[in-house]
Amino acid sequence: MKPDHGSALSTGGSAADGVKGTSALLGSEGSAPALADGPAEGLIVAVDGPGGSGKSTVARELARRLGLRYLDTGAMYRAVTQLALERRIDIEDPQAVAELAERAVLSVGTDPDEPTIAVDGVGVDAEIRTRAVTNAVSAIAAVPAVRARLVAQQRQVIAAARPGGIVVEGRDIGSVVAPDAQIKVFLTASTEVRALRRSRQLGEKGVDDVARTLAELDRRDALDSSRAADPLAIPEGAIVLDSTALSVPEVVDEVLRRCGQSSNVTT
Repeated sequence: MKPDHGSALSTGGSAADGVKGTSALLGSEGSAPALADGPAEGLIVAVDGPGGSGKSTVARELARRLGLRYLDTGAMYRAVTQLALERRIDIEDPQAVAELAERAVLSVGTDPDEPTIAVDGVGVDAEIRTRAVTNAVSAIAAVPAVRARLVAQQRQVIAAARPGGIVVEGRDIGSVVAPDAQIKVFLTASTEVRALRRSRQLGEKGVDDVARTLAELDRRDALDSSRAADPLAIPEGAIVLDSTALSVPEVVDEVLRRCGQSSNVTT
C-alpha cells in the first residue's frame, strides 16, 4: 500500500504525538536487500552526497518509484540557518545557534511530489534555497548541538514513516542518521557539473555566476568534509555513483539494478 505522503511531523520541544521512540534503524549495514518482490516493509534508503550531485532529485524519484516517503535533511539545517539569519543571530556563535535550534519547531512534509518545511508554523520552502542560506548553512551544520538536535528529529520522522518506509537524503544519513539503512547510496559528480546544476537552480546562467558557485561549492565541500561532528563521508557499504554524465532516470535505474530490482518499478 502506498503511504500517506501528505502527513507531516512537527519536531521541537517534545516528540510529536504518535511517534514512539526516536530511532528506526533497520537492516544490516553494508548490504542491500534483493527487491525483486517489491520494497520491504519499513525500507530505509539513505542517499548521501555533496551539493549539486543530484541527490535530492534522485532521492525523490527513488521514493516515487518505490512508493516511499521522502525526507530532505538538508532542508532542516537550512531552515535553522534561515531562522538564524532572519533573527540576526551570529552564525559563528555555537551557543546562540544551539539555543535557536533547541527552541525552533520544525514541521516536515514527506510527500516526494511536494516536500515541505516550516518553522514555527511558517512555511520556508522558498526562503531556504537562497544563496545567503546556502553560504551560511555549513557553519550552522557544524555545531554539534545542532546536529544532535536535528538527527534526533530526523530519526523521529523515520520512525513515523513505518511501516511503509522512507528515502532519506543528506550528508550523514548512511553513516550517522540511519547507519542500518538497507540501501545506501553515495552520489558524486565533478565540481564543474555540480556548479552548473546549482547555478541553474538559482536561475543563473552567466559564466561569472557559475564560477562564483564553483568557488562556493569548493568552500562548502571543504567545510562539510572537515567538520568535527559527522563529516561528509562515504558510508560503509554504500553504492557509489558518479552522476556527472548520467541523467536522473539513469542513476535511479542503476541504483535499483544494483539492488536486484528491475527498473520498471511502479507504486
